[in-house]
Amino acid sequence: MKKEEIVYDDFAKVEMRMGKIVEVKDFPRARNPSYKVCVDFGDLGNRWSSVQITNYSVDELVGRAVICVVNMPARNIAGFKSEILVMGVPNEAGETILLQPSAEAVLGSEVF
Repeated sequence: MKKEEIVYDDFAKVEMRMGKIVEVKDFPRARNPSYKVCVDFGDLGNRWSSVQITNYSVDELVGRAVICVVNMPARNIAGFKSEILVMGVPNEAGETILLQPSAEAVLGSEVF
């Protein structure tokens, strides 16, 4: 599905940062199978998100580098404050595959 065309100034408003997942909790209240994840962004601190990525185990997620949108308003998801959007793409089975930066990226660095 093609989306509406935007100009560079629209894209420039989106702040994407590299973070590292430091904590994962089950989220049984969510409508779809989900986790609560805490992502460390270095000097920006830690932020929480609800993510539908249960195709990954908790052990696979903790310590994983991820790309996240950090400047969107928080959303209430089943009573949980989701503060960031963890970025991913679908595989052929429809599961979410996380966008993962190189290990050489600096924690909290901005995607451009």
